[in-house]
Amino acid sequence: MSYAQSRQAAQSTEAAQDTASSGHPAYASGPAVTLADVVRRCRWIAADLQASDFALCLAGPSSESGRLVACFDSDYPGTMSAARLLGGGIGEHLMRHVRQSTAPCWWTEDAAEAAFASLAWASRIEPLAQSGRGIAFPVYTARGQAGLFIFGGPDLTPNAKALHEVHTRCFALFEAVARINPARAGKLPSMSRREVECLKLTSRGYTSEEIAKLLKLSVHTTNQYLTQTTQKLNAVNRMHAVAKALRLGLID
Repeated sequence: MSYAQSRQAAQSTEAAQDTASSGHPAYASGPAVTLADVVRRCRWIAADLQASDFALCLAGPSSESGRLVACFDSDYPGTMSAARLLGGGIGEHLMRHVRQSTAPCWWTEDAAEAAFASLAWASRIEPLAQSGRGIAFPVYTARGQAGLFIFGGPDLTPNAKALHEVHTRCFALFEAVARINPARAGKLPSMSRREVECLKLTSRGYTSEEIAKLLKLSVHTTNQYLTQTTQKLNAVNRMHAVAKALRLGLID
């Protein structure tokens, strides 16, 4: 399915949602208007695919470093499932794929390969160590925003006949995400050099007083930087901010 075809189908899907013309729960309650609505509908898709994990990951502009950023996943409001799905280096393969193709891609390291091979218009990614089973659906908006809906788990079983419909539902959900929070589409939080430095030192176990001394700042200013990074990363505390920054590649 081409981008134009998928986008047109997504618009038709949204119309179906508005009129509640289908008996499927994914179309039965009107258009998604909050991120929680989108996550709930994504959970229904995961159930159809027999996937235990799912995630929507955003891809930044091609001029930025190649990394996928988790928007939400099956642990919503956390993002631990995304880390599992992107582990073992599969994230780099997926980032390259979303830049090159609009078709779904899949990977598996077990005996299910024959079943996946029947997905005629989906491409295969070479399995990596501990990558398990997975399938990813590239999605885009007319504004150039790009992302991937990723589903995985030991019982994942895509249905070749339903693959077009699943991809269409993913496009419709991505359009909803772009409307709900357009500023998030593919963009990493904007951080100053000092904010990153403070966060990196925090990840290495330094206290505010020690960071202030190392960077020749006041303790008050150091705490301000750390508070700002926590807010920008939508974290509950400093250590949560460190974990998110590590996952996003903002610090190492």
